[in-house]
Amino acid sequence: MRISDTSDLWWKNAVLYCVDVEKYLDDDGDGDGDLQGLARRLPYLADLGVTCLWLMPFYPTPGRDNGYDVSDYYGVDPRVGSHGDFVELIRTAEDRGIRVIVDLVMNHTSDRHPWFLSARESRDSPYRDFYVWRDEIPDDPRETQFPGEEDGVWEWDEKTGQYYLHSFYAHQPDLNAENPAVQRELAKVMGFWLQLGVSGFRVDAVPSFVSAPERREPQRDHDVLRALRRFAQRRSSAAMLVGEVNVPHDEQAAYFGADGDGELHMQFDFASNQALYLSLAREDPQPMRSALESRPDISTISQWANFVRNHDELTLDQLSDAEREEVFAAFAPEESMQVFGRGIRRRLPPMLGGDPRRIRLVYSLLFSLPGTPVLLYGEEIGMGENLDIDERDAVRVPMQWRPDGGFSTAAASAHPLPSPEGPYGPQHVNVEAQLMAPDSLFAFVRGLARSYRQSPEIGWGDLELVPATARSVLAHGARTSESRFVAVHNFAGEPVAFEIDLGEEPDGTELVCLASGESWALEGATVSMELDGYGARRLRVTRPGDGRLR
Repeated sequence: MRISDTSDLWWKNAVLYCVDVEKYLDDDGDGDGDLQGLARRLPYLADLGVTCLWLMPFYPTPGRDNGYDVSDYYGVDPRVGSHGDFVELIRTAEDRGIRVIVDLVMNHTSDRHPWFLSARESRDSPYRDFYVWRDEIPDDPRETQFPGEEDGVWEWDEKTGQYYLHSFYAHQPDLNAENPAVQRELAKVMGFWLQLGVSGFRVDAVPSFVSAPERREPQRDHDVLRALRRFAQRRSSAAMLVGEVNVPHDEQAAYFGADGDGELHMQFDFASNQALYLSLAREDPQPMRSALESRPDISTISQWANFVRNHDELTLDQLSDAEREEVFAAFAPEESMQVFGRGIRRRLPPMLGGDPRRIRLVYSLLFSLPGTPVLLYGEEIGMGENLDIDERDAVRVPMQWRPDGGFSTAAASAHPLPSPEGPYGPQHVNVEAQLMAPDSLFAFVRGLARSYRQSPEIGWGDLELVPATARSVLAHGARTSESRFVAVHNFAGEPVAFEIDLGEEPDGTELVCLASGESWALEGATVSMELDGYGARRLRVTRPGDGRLR
């Protein structure tokens, strides 16, 4: 790896930040966050160390699923601004060294989208085959994504006398990806936003898009997504697709492709994310270690997207029933904290009882795992959830800028969602209080982002799991032919002394802590050290003559 390579595959060592525009900052005082408000906060994001913004859907929508019910792929919802505001955001972000990617919702549209309005008017509609229709429900239909909220995935349409497919809510009919006309429209959508300056797309619900019922050619939609990736890179050589692919690791390999030439450049690592919470519940890193061991080998141009929390429920569907109950018991013991029978609708700090040691442990791990770290807005200050809000919206509360909230000058009743009260309310958790405090969570995360960007081997290197003599310690790293990074994380609340085995290194090699500058000479293969309860260290291997700054 040469340092100049990192600019070609920019996503390999980016710091992604997921923003819900409507809930970030209201610039015009109408109660809804907007693109101009987000643009005002770009200096803040640059200071944090963000290099890529992921914008959740900002398209026109009836607003029944947080914008994922799109009614116009080419539009900007008037509540958040205009195309002019969007282009200004792109240009201003570029000036701050920040790229922008946008959500691409290909699996379904809103039932208010003009295509579907036409399709349900008549079986002869030119848009009828844009969706999936059946006279009868198939014998073995797929399961709904929202158990307890939807009875199934087929909805009867009275006017035309057929059922239509909806993998998600009934108001989100699935697109028929086998239809070449649909494929052309999706390519046009991608081309439109690339022309306006985006650097790629977060592709929503990928497994649903590539697996329709009664599929005679199961590879076909994989080919569709692969073709869309090729199209995106013809339009913009730097375009990147990161996919929401919540399947086991061995199934994710197909989406990368053998040589990185598959459908996606990056995939969210759901398996490791779920194992993380099991490890936290047990105070034992073994589930996390096992998950990392199960990662398939990927090509140089592919990448894992690591995350602690996303904008949906914290899904635990890859854990066994018993394991899921362990995590529920530790972090969501009340039924109101759970959703869909498989997930948790809470943010990290409340789940960990506000323990700053454990919170910092988790974010240290996020910025240490080989791959690209992804933050959800507000994570950098330790925001909580509002369980008085239904379903997944509990974690989508407005950004907390000041003790009075600072999200909008409009009355709280006009805000898209109410802020939490109590210890995680804005009066206790806000940017203003943390921005200049050297010991704040914001300062800690900013330091992690800085050291991550200064250590490209974390994003580019191969994962190595380092032997450690203490069961509670996860020792791991990333290495290239030229450099090496090592991290140690103590999942237990008690201090621990241990040794790690780093194998052979040249005489004069040192381990240097990225945060403190503390160093250990490598005299032989093993290094002895100690960690506090829930303690962590992120370390660089510094070899004689390698030119690395300590």
